[in-house]
Amino acid sequence: MNTQRAFKNDQFKKNRGEYSRWLSLSCEKCRTQLMIYQKDGPGIIKRLYLDRIVFPTSLSRKQKLECKKCKTVLGFKIIYEKENRLAYRLFTGAIEENIIKGNKLPKIKS
Repeated sequence: MNTQRAFKNDQFKKNRGEYSRWLSLSCEKCRTQLMIYQKDGPGIIKRLYLDRIVFPTSLSRKQKLECKKCKTVLGFKIIYEKENRLAYRLFTGAIEENIIKGNKLPKIKS
């Protein structure tokens, strides 16, 4: 099922050049789809800001980001002090990303 969704448009997006895209993030080890994420600006993903995780929203309550299938720990919850925002600090090479084109967001299996 596809749904239309608008990008969050706030000061953080403006600070990163007003460029956003939807990403489908998967575990690098087992390729299990983890979430849909709004990436602002260019560059690699070092942190996953909790306010940019579109689906599933239940991740924000967990201290560590873990693959639901293989149980690999992908990162830990931090407060990014420069912007005073909650985020997951990712381990290098922990996730795989795929761009979702056309603002179409597929639903992830729960």
